[in-house]
Amino acid sequence: MSFEKKISELGIVIPTPAKPAAAYEPGVLVDGIIYVSGQLPMYEGVLQYKGIVGVDVKEEEAYKAARTCAINALGVVKSLAGSLDNVERIIQVQGFVNSHNNFTGQPKVINGASDVLAEIFGDAGKHARFAIGNSGLPLGASVEVGMIVKIKNK
Repeated sequence: MSFEKKISELGIVIPTPAKPAAAYEPGVLVDGIIYVSGQLPMYEGVLQYKGIVGVDVKEEEAYKAARTCAINALGVVKSLAGSLDNVERIIQVQGFVNSHNNFTGQPKVINGASDVLAEIFGDAGKHARFAIGNSGLPLGASVEVGMIVKIKNK
């Protein structure tokens, strides 16, 4: 089954990437590798799940935020690869969680990104990853996710 068809069956809508809010590119394609800049949990231009995880945002909500970030990252991948059917492998997911020093659930939060990638890409969605706690993220976001993706030779 194609990845595009799987996405459709899952009812996931891959968004068109938003214009950057600063001096960077949403993603860069170099030698068959797409480097996706950090994506926030934006939905239809509105930041979702704003605040500190464990204080303003529940861990379960932050999981959903990470899922949204990954879907937004796939929008960047699609814009550069032409189709998500051109994805060969998700190489790495980089997760950042706006949290206090005593919060240790960052891996569970970033599972929101990892789980949606596994749903879509199966074995090709298995990736290396990090989940880091931060004392703040852009625009007060609860989560930010970046990604490195290998595309098929065209």
